[in-house]
Amino acid sequence: MSTLTAPAVADSPLARRNPTVKLALLLAISVVAVFLLDPVTPAVLYLLALVGVAATVRAPARTLALAHVPFVLFALGVLIVNTLARPGEVLWQGGPLRVTVEGLEIGGALAARTLLIGILAIGFLLSTDGVALMTSLHQNARLGPRITYAVLAGYRMLQEMPREWATIRAAHTVRAPLRPDATDGAVAPRGPHHLAGVIFTLLVVSVRKGERMAQALESRGLGLTPRTTWRPVRVTAADWLMFAGVSAVVALVVSASAWLGHLEGPGALFA
Repeated sequence: MSTLTAPAVADSPLARRNPTVKLALLLAISVVAVFLLDPVTPAVLYLLALVGVAATVRAPARTLALAHVPFVLFALGVLIVNTLARPGEVLWQGGPLRVTVEGLEIGGALAARTLLIGILAIGFLLSTDGVALMTSLHQNARLGPRITYAVLAGYRMLQEMPREWATIRAAHTVRAPLRPDATDGAVAPRGPHHLAGVIFTLLVVSVRKGERMAQALESRGLGLTPRTTWRPVRVTAADWLMFAGVSAVVALVVSASAWLGHLEGPGALFA
């Protein structure tokens, strides 16, 4: 839970860029990556993205490494499944296990694509404040105020959940009977029954808080226009320069891959 609610990096070159432009760039590269079915092109893009994120987000190496864990596990699973299950030219066989050349190529491409999209998502999350993102989407992408402020309210509730969880657990601990091995006070229960009670209480508290928040937003004229913005998020020339520069690098890598004969499209799945 703390990972989901961790604050973004306060000041870094990427954090100063417009959130809507960064999100558009993330979506555009992800769409391009979907059509890359050779392992070389997405792998090169991943390495370039890794260097770019490490240089512009300025997050500790440990943070980047830990954020990679779910993407690496997913990529490894995709690689293993495709290597062992995809038909084609047999490269190695041992008993019921069989490794094919086509499986290695497609599995490697899908794994590299996973890592590419993963590092882009990591860079975006570590450099983007949630409030600035929703304000930018409302101001720059014309997202409706009802959706904008509803998501913002949900984001605030998510940030407060660790504190609510600690408070509810402390309250349950106070009411719990002393265990026989407790010598200097109550010992926090950790059984499934206790955790189920805490989760149910957190759910009830969140639903009631959401209801009160919705009533407060409606009473303050949610959805009425025109509205003013306290801290406007503008699109600057540096944002467009970043968008153009990253797009040019992606186009250059894809073109070079095609020129060298590495580039494969969705047709590789049916070859």
